[in-house]
Amino acid sequence: MSIRIGNAPCSWGVEFPDDPRNPAWRTVLQECSGAGYKGIELGPVGFMPEDPAVLSEALAQYDLELIGGVVFRPFHDPDAWENVLDGMHRTAKALVAHGAQHMVLIDSISPRRAPTAGQPAEAEQMNASEWTAYRDRIAEAAKIGTEDYGLTVGIHAHAAGFMDFEPELERLLNEVDEKYLKICFDTGHHSYAGFDPVAFMERNIGRISYMHFKDVDPKVKADVVANRTGFYDACGQGIFCNLGDGDVDFPKVRQILLDNGFQGWCTVEQDCDPTLDVSPIDDARTNREYLESIGFK
Repeated sequence: MSIRIGNAPCSWGVEFPDDPRNPAWRTVLQECSGAGYKGIELGPVGFMPEDPAVLSEALAQYDLELIGGVVFRPFHDPDAWENVLDGMHRTAKALVAHGAQHMVLIDSISPRRAPTAGQPAEAEQMNASEWTAYRDRIAEAAKIGTEDYGLTVGIHAHAAGFMDFEPELERLLNEVDEKYLKICFDTGHHSYAGFDPVAFMERNIGRISYMHFKDVDPKVKADVVANRTGFYDACGQGIFCNLGDGDVDFPKVRQILLDNGFQGWCTVEQDCDPTLDVSPIDDARTNREYLESIGFK
């Protein structure tokens, strides 16, 4: 298998399954296919039908392969563990039903971290006991996904959560067995956090099992960090721009992947607010054409 390029429902503004602003799930599939992609992520579990027969028919209709799915839940909150497990098991069952491989774990936004997205020096840190329990919850989820479902599980850093900045990501990777936990590396969130995605990839490519391609507008990033703008408001202000228009060096990203024999899916994610003046299908097409122009096929 060579490197293949997919897309995800978050590029259509889908962050939560029951958000009334969401486009119809069939519209997302239709437009993803219409923009030239052959693969798509599940999106938040519950957005697409959990009946495998219904979703299989639609994926076949639009000639799309299911790539993986994200468990975007509050791993940082010990009282929300049942909620995390619900999202994890439902996502895993959907992935297995459709032959998808990648389950991605993301610690959702925390009110304790939201004001300091992009500011690693100021961000509140967990105390020792909080960290240990947090790490153990992530490790348990990764072990369940790997052993019980046969999936490849990757941790994904995300702005405004407790797994955001490079030092805490590397700490987690050092403390959780690699056979259970790989990396889903998001180029845009790493830049948003204030770190160099290319340098991180060069050091950690052996553990990266899956990629999310996202670019960051440096001017918007500077503004939202300085103004302590919330993550979703930052998305509405266009922090995640078309690929190639921001500060992520995608030709270097591609070269690192090629030099290290990376195979499989890389998924475009351009988070947006669907109620604003955006055209997800046009952005999706533009992003695919940019990636093709630098050698991705």
